[in-house]
Amino acid sequence: MSTLATTFLVNNPLEQFEINDFVFILAPIFGFTKLSLTNIGFYLIMVVTVTIGMNVLSRNNGYVIPSRWAIHSESVYGSILNLVREQIGPKNEVYVPLIFTLFNFVLVSNLIGLVPYSFTTTSHLILTIGLATAILIGVTIIGFQRHGLGFFAFFIPAGTPLALVFLLVAIELISYLARAVSLGVRLGANMIAGHSLLKIISTFTAKMVIAGPLLLLVSLLPLLFLTALTGLEFGIAVLQSYVFTILTCSYLKDAIDLH
Repeated sequence: MSTLATTFLVNNPLEQFEINDFVFILAPIFGFTKLSLTNIGFYLIMVVTVTIGMNVLSRNNGYVIPSRWAIHSESVYGSILNLVREQIGPKNEVYVPLIFTLFNFVLVSNLIGLVPYSFTTTSHLILTIGLATAILIGVTIIGFQRHGLGFFAFFIPAGTPLALVFLLVAIELISYLARAVSLGVRLGANMIAGHSLLKIISTFTAKMVIAGPLLLLVSLLPLLFLTALTGLEFGIAVLQSYVFTILTCSYLKDAIDLH
């Protein structure tokens, strides 16, 4: 019984990040094509559903007195509005819906990943870097729409000697493209590190609990540490959502103001 329970809990802390088929069918299309919904796809659908559901509930059905959901949504929206005004400028409030949606998506993804035996979509670099790359492409398009070919002035620092223009342009271009990698890796790496540590500590504690009455008493110490670590991970989940959105605002400001 003890061996079975231990095996059920975890064999490897990285198992929680594996992408597996959630459901699949073998369709007789072009031979035998496998149509599958993976766990990351399922949880992405769940994240979108929860995010939309939270905002639908915040509509308050036309009542004058706001509900808890309405107060929560208005508070988050007000915070994002102030963030956009401070980072991008009051004249660019048109980007508030984008930043608000992005913050909610990343936040809900991070928080769902804290539920035991769930799946953290933002722990996969293919998702985070893909999302960051899409943001960088969108920011670049906005830059060209605002400034045309003058957007290339962003890659030439003011007062650069002519002899160093090509070298600095190459360096600035590489630095600009690296934003997508750094933005995605920052979010993904924090989720991987924190969730792996949670899995290791929780598995260690579970093994002590089922090992015997003496170790059951000793397990209170790692259990307290696990509780504190869970609270820390909750804070990191919120913080990383904020960092992701504030860096997106910073990239938008650079594309709009060229500095």
